[in-house]
Amino acid sequence: MADKIVLTKKDRLSVAWRSTFLQGSWNYERMQNGGFCFSMIPAIRKLYSNKEDQAAALKRHLEFFNTHPYVASPIIGVTLALEEDRANGSDVDNQTINGVKVGMMGPLAGVGDPVFWFTVRPMLGALGASLAMSGNVLGPIIFFVAWNIIRWAFMWYTQEFGYQAGMKITDDLSGGLLQKVTKGASILGMFVLGSLVERWVTINFKPVISTVQLSDGAFIDWATLDPGVDGIREALTQQGQGLALDPFKVTTLQDNLNSLIPGLVPLLLTLFCMWLLKKNVSPIVIIIGLFIIGILGHVIGLL
Repeated sequence: MADKIVLTKKDRLSVAWRSTFLQGSWNYERMQNGGFCFSMIPAIRKLYSNKEDQAAALKRHLEFFNTHPYVASPIIGVTLALEEDRANGSDVDNQTINGVKVGMMGPLAGVGDPVFWFTVRPMLGALGASLAMSGNVLGPIIFFVAWNIIRWAFMWYTQEFGYQAGMKITDDLSGGLLQKVTKGASILGMFVLGSLVERWVTINFKPVISTVQLSDGAFIDWATLDPGVDGIREALTQQGQGLALDPFKVTTLQDNLNSLIPGLVPLLLTLFCMWLLKKNVSPIVIIIGLFIIGILGHVIGLL
């Protein structure tokens, strides 16, 4: 029996360094697939000795992949464990590996943005900016060094965590643990993405449904305001008191849709795009189609 092939810490460190360039070949069709495949190359070379198996592994990791670039590390760790078990003869097929990647990338993407972009980086930026404004040259240096230490430490240790967790998952393939993890991650991912549809997808229908003349005192009378700064200050004060900026209340089609079900049209558009993807329509075709519809809608005054 051949000796078991094991990814050493040096191998896993090489993968982690390469994952820094996860978005180096980002594209609109398969997003981060090129960067993910590039990250896996050291492990693939170690696990598979012949060119055919290496080529098959590279092709396997060129499937669609997209998540937050830093929280991709635990997914890479789990994938390393699955590839290692496959290379050593375990019953791990392409569908299993891709299923774990797809199932994990959704929920983790919803975690990465608020943690890194909306919490850690603004805090470090505020610290560095406060030092820089006082004339301290250490401000930008502290921001750069601290950000990269936190980022790299998170990526390395979560990749190791994913690798160890992946080994436990593959130990119970026959017991259905992997299927349960994949199913649960997929459900959570769909929930997170569904809750973000209204925030990420914006549609505004411009056609005017009605125009109503407001009564005196319900809007700001710009002609009576003093010119200059005092007039602007008074206008802001009146607006804060609830006065409208214009003597006419204009109701658009979008206002009526928002009063009916807020976010209904973005949700329908998202579901339609998902249906097109299920019908094997190329993402590039969908993106170009949305561009054309948006431009034509703006030209005719619909959007």
